[in-house]
Amino acid sequence: MTLLVDFLCRFAWGLAAALVCTPAGLVPAGFFRVNLLVVLGLATFAALVAGSALPGWFWPVPAAAAVTAWLGSIAWYAERARGGMVACGVCAGLLAAATVLVGPVAWLPVAMRLLSGLVVGLTVHAMLLGHWYLNAPGMRVDALRRMIDVALVAWAAVLAAALAGVVRSGAVPWAGLEPTSLALLALRWLAGLVGLPALLVLSRKTLDIPNTQSATGILYVACLAAIVGELTAQLLAAAA
Repeated sequence: MTLLVDFLCRFAWGLAAALVCTPAGLVPAGFFRVNLLVVLGLATFAALVAGSALPGWFWPVPAAAAVTAWLGSIAWYAERARGGMVACGVCAGLLAAATVLVGPVAWLPVAMRLLSGLVVGLTVHAMLLGHWYLNAPGMRVDALRRMIDVALVAWAAVLAAALAGVVRSGAVPWAGLEPTSLALLALRWLAGLVGLPALLVLSRKTLDIPNTQSATGILYVACLAAIVGELTAQLLAAAA
C-alpha cells in the first residue's frame, strides 16, 4: 500500500506543478478547474490509503492538498485567476512535501521521486491540454508546445539522475538480477527513458503542421510510456 500512496503523491504533485507552469493567459479557466479536481481525487485517495499504510502524521499532508485543490477549483470556477494560481502553488507545495516524506529522506531518492512525479504529471497534463483543444479550438498551440518542452526537460533530469545513480553504485545495473527484475529494468529503459522522449518529440513535431488531434493521440501513448516507465522504476527501487 505504501507503493500506491507513493505513486499517487508523485502523480498529484506532478499535475499540480504542471498547472503552475501553465500560462493562464493562454489557457481557459475551465481547464485549471477540471484538472484541480483530478488533483483533488488523487490527493484524497492518497490520504485515505495512507491512513492504514503510513504513520498517522502523514495523511493530513495530502488531505490538506485535497482541500486546497477544492478551494482552487472554486476560484477557477469564478474565474479568479490570481487566487486560482495561488491555490495551484500551495497545492503543489503540499504534494511535494508528501512526495518527499513518503519514502527515504535522502537526496537521491527524494530527487528521483520528485522528478518521477514531474515526468508523469507533465506528460498527462500535456495530453489533457491537447484534448482541451476540442473544447477551445481557438486556443493558441503555443501552450501545448510549452508543456511538451517542459515534460522533455523533466525527462532529461530523470535520465541524468538515473545515470548518476548508476555511477554512484559503481556496478553494472543488470548484474545479478533475476529474470523478473531484468524484464522490469528493460521495460523501465525502453518505455520511460527511450520511448517517452521519442513520443514527446514526435508530438511536438506534429504541432508544427499544426494538428492538435494527432499530437494528442501521440501524447496518449506517451502517457502510457511515462506511467509504465516510472512504475517499473518504483518497483525496482522497492526491490533493491
